[in-house]
Amino acid sequence: MAALDARFGIEPVDPAYRGEVAERYRYRGGGGEIGFIRSVSAPFCGDCTRARISARGQLYTCLFAGAGTDLRTPLQAGAPDTELDALIGRRWRERDDRYSELRSRGAASGPKIEMSYIGG
Repeated sequence: MAALDARFGIEPVDPAYRGEVAERYRYRGGGGEIGFIRSVSAPFCGDCTRARISARGQLYTCLFAGAGTDLRTPLQAGAPDTELDALIGRRWRERDDRYSELRSRGAASGPKIEMSYIGG
């Protein structure tokens, strides 16, 4: 960032929405923006608003989660939307995945799903 600022001049841009993970900067002379996602040096786990569903129907509340929550089985069984909503809501409220935060402190361990596996 310092090198880009020295050469081109950049200034911070306010987030476009709550939970935006990229820290965005615009070039002072115009010509666009650049963003940095610093999940290791500046973890954003505590403010994360993202979840992913894999092609196998697993809900992941972290790009580095060790396991997902099965949505395929209730979907295939014809579960009503209210049941799926409750399942997803419960998982979101109970989530404790903070991989990047723990990794930055040297405390992350155990198996994890890689981003490429779930479309990260």
